[in-house]
Amino acid sequence: MRQLDVFVAVIDEGGFSAAADHLGMSQSAVSHALAALERAFGAPLIVRTPPIAATALGDAILPHARSVLASVRALRATVDVQREGLAKGMVRLAAAPTASHRLVPGLLNRWRAELPGLDIRLFEGSDDELEVWLASGAVDAAVLIDPDPIPPGSIVLARDDFRAVVRSDHPLADMKGISLAELLEDPLLASSSGCEPQITAIHAKAGIPYAPAQRVHETSTLLGMVDAGLGVAILPSLACSMLANTLVMIELEPRVERSLVFAGPSGRPWHPGVKKMRDIAEISSKNGHIEDIR
Repeated sequence: MRQLDVFVAVIDEGGFSAAADHLGMSQSAVSHALAALERAFGAPLIVRTPPIAATALGDAILPHARSVLASVRALRATVDVQREGLAKGMVRLAAAPTASHRLVPGLLNRWRAELPGLDIRLFEGSDDELEVWLASGAVDAAVLIDPDPIPPGSIVLARDDFRAVVRSDHPLADMKGISLAELLEDPLLASSSGCEPQITAIHAKAGIPYAPAQRVHETSTLLGMVDAGLGVAILPSLACSMLANTLVMIELEPRVERSLVFAGPSGRPWHPGVKKMRDIAEISSKNGHIEDIR
């Protein structure tokens, strides 16, 4: 298990020294552990010349190593719960930028207050990456966007709708609601990190081809471009807290909503800490502590 842990850490941290710091080991111990694993498999797993990367064999076994390590973490945590009644250990949680900016921080505060034995680490990724990370064991839980079907045991944390984002001095800025056709009098800026299926659905409902003038990865870059007057954007209303004072959101027709779902893995037992996180999130949602952002 330790050798697999070292292998994954070298990949994720981008080198032997960073992996050693992450694992609390010496760099020499990391090198020896990886070399022992490579001897067991009969071939190199890491390309050691910068930039550090996995070999073909390393790439092939990486998802299996992640899944094994995630299962071991869950097993150890299950033993702790049975013996001590306390969920302990590290839980990796993934979320898209809009969710991690506004929805997750409040939940993190509640989880840390009510589950002091858990070390919850947040990882940001695109909508598509979240499901891959969860399936592979790279993370133990995720806030998924519109999963179909909703995985067993999961809960809907919140729902929001998609809105136009324009500069506050834009001619449409004072409107309560606008149509997609009105918005597209300016160049459309889009993010490739998520939400494109829903934005494409808006265009399909309106009978307008989806043809963004620019596509960038980061939501912050997208907002900066709108702020610079380079075009307009469509974002989920959850992103309103990411807007500068010079930007405004406007309700958009056709209306399309999305669901944000707290989920554990479908292909293996959940970490007991993830189950407790889900239960706390569900109570928070029912008590109105998680807003229905629409």
